[in-house]
Amino acid sequence: MKTSWRSASLVASAAAVLALTTACGQEAAPSASSQNVGATAAAGDYGNAGSGIGSGIGNAGASPSASAPESPAKSAGKLAVVTNPELGKVLTDNAGLTLYRFDTDTAEPPKSNCDGDCATTWPPVPADDASAGEGIDKALLGEVTRADGSKQLTIAGWPAYRYAKDVNAGDVNGQGVGGKWYALAPTGKKASLASLPGLSTREDPNLGEIVVDKNGMTVYRFLKDTAWPDPISRCTGACLEKWPAVGPVGANDTKGVQKKGLMSFTRPDGVKQQTINCWPIYTFAQDKEPGDTNGQGVGGTWYAVSPDGKPVGAPKQ
Repeated sequence: MKTSWRSASLVASAAAVLALTTACGQEAAPSASSQNVGATAAAGDYGNAGSGIGSGIGNAGASPSASAPESPAKSAGKLAVVTNPELGKVLTDNAGLTLYRFDTDTAEPPKSNCDGDCATTWPPVPADDASAGEGIDKALLGEVTRADGSKQLTIAGWPAYRYAKDVNAGDVNGQGVGGKWYALAPTGKKASLASLPGLSTREDPNLGEIVVDKNGMTVYRFLKDTAWPDPISRCTGACLEKWPAVGPVGANDTKGVQKKGLMSFTRPDGVKQQTINCWPIYTFAQDKEPGDTNGQGVGGTWYAVSPDGKPVGAPKQ
């Protein structure tokens, strides 16, 4: 009986290891010498946050500073809906300036996480005299009390902002800045002309078939991450600001992406991140528009992702 128990235990252990191997890390894990993240940080500096559609560069949601005063906010007046050729229907204030939402905020319950320096670059829209114009459901308009006690306009729960570098009516220079700022649609969702799955693929003229997120932005892998036996992201702090982690995506919300190893995991900072073939995936803040691949090869460690999760164009290890 003792021998049988040991045999059964060994079989069960082997099966568990095999299951992990099958689920995650189809590629060889990086060697110990490649685990030093700081070695390549200087080479690419993780990139710099870029602008969205237009010429503005922006602050990519810089870390808030309690010492920086917020600029006096201009009233919103009657909100309007305009059609942007690249974004579709976009919400504006009565002066035609685009309104934005911030991915770090929450809508349920409404909460703004942009203060100090951030609120200087992205002035909160006051709620006091805002009203719904044609094509806007007034029931979606609300307000949230900010840390300084002022009332900020919300659209479907999302706090609304302007962008300091939008100077003319119709400007959308804040679109996609830092991978966190997006123009507001009249419904409170991110303005988007095309409706894409959470993850899908497109044919790049130089890289071939690569994965893109729900906004059509190129998805990348960091060679210093690991997938086996559990996904581990080694992009933290300032790195994560330049390379935003892709949030969880359901298997049914994908097209053309390998389903095996398609999972999410919880990072040490509590944020959930999506993987492809168990490898953590990211976007790049310096990609300004769908189709950009400015992150390809940065620091010799960042590469676009193929449908099976492999890094496109990366040197063989």
